[in-house]
Amino acid sequence: QVPLVESGGGLVQSGGSLRLSCTAPGFSLDYYAIAWFRQGPGKEREGVSCILSHDHDESTFSADSVKGRFTISRDIAKNTVYLQMNSLEPEDTAVYYCAADWGCNYQLHQGDFKYWGQGTQVTVSS
Repeated sequence: QVPLVESGGGLVQSGGSLRLSCTAPGFSLDYYAIAWFRQGPGKEREGVSCILSHDHDESTFSADSVKGRFTISRDIAKNTVYLQMNSLEPEDTAVYYCAADWGCNYQLHQGDFKYWGQGTQVTVSS
């Protein structure tokens, strides 16, 4: 089991920014690909971004809907993966989950991820 914990969600106005964090207390994320998914009200869960491990050059993939606004990154020393979200829109309102597995690709398919956090709520007001 990978004990993923998300934090950083909250309420923000349209156009604002938030930074989400994903960590795993007592467990190294160094060799895992980490992804962010979200599930808005009445919507299916969708992939947002993912980042490969350091030994895979930390390559990233993002959904078209967030390209240019969201940035995924990882801090090996802090054992944390971040999702920097800028220019937030009401449509970004969702519960955001981080997930871990051995790899990811542009398809951001949730079935490819075995380990999941509990999620953090992001609400963007208009």
